[in-house]
Amino acid sequence: MIEVIDLKKVYGGITVLDVPHLSILPGESFGLVGNNGAGKTTLFRLILDLTEPTTGEVKIYELRVKRNDAWKATTGSFLDESFLIDFLTPEEYFYFIGKLHNKNTSEVDEFMVSMTEFFNQEIMDKKKLIRDFSKGNQKKIGIAAALLGDPQILILDEPFTALDPSSQIRLKRFLAELQEKLNLTLLISSHDLNHITDVCQRIVVLEKGQIVKDIQTNEGTQSELEAYFAV
Repeated sequence: MIEVIDLKKVYGGITVLDVPHLSILPGESFGLVGNNGAGKTTLFRLILDLTEPTTGEVKIYELRVKRNDAWKATTGSFLDESFLIDFLTPEEYFYFIGKLHNKNTSEVDEFMVSMTEFFNQEIMDKKKLIRDFSKGNQKKIGIAAALLGDPQILILDEPFTALDPSSQIRLKRFLAELQEKLNLTLLISSHDLNHITDVCQRIVVLEKGQIVKDIQTNEGTQSELEAYFAV
């Protein structure tokens, strides 16, 4: 479980996030939506202990995340290209990440083969550095690396942005399969209401750093969200 308790982030006297309480259950697919500046990335960065909260705390499996490495083995994440080591090739990067998770070369090779459909022959054996790939393919590399440690929790910020339509469909299918097979806890933020309602069982709407909707996905969810954001 992920639990957010009285979490607040203030920059320059302006409160950019204020979440009194939020719980995300094991195996839940959780979507976060909101306009630019709503606080989506800030919330994810606080959950991952990448940003210091002004007040409050986050717990993952009852472990405080702040200045604590014990929870990190359970969690994979990709928020943006800063997570990548862009002067490596994808193969070098995966071997490096694999070592961090005590994976040997054969295990990393097996993992890369398992990514074949998702990569769609656009990533491996290209003899290119990560920085020379398109933004969409960099995103694929980052998402794959987030899975290399066999996480119980996967956190992705705007995973569909910069992907071409075929890759977006592959990613949706891939995430659905992962959840079904592994009972993965999935946290996704997205501006695309169609994709997030397809992938997530539960959707939270942030506005000016506060939760204004928390709904279970059903046939009318996309229309409800479109009506809300059309105002």
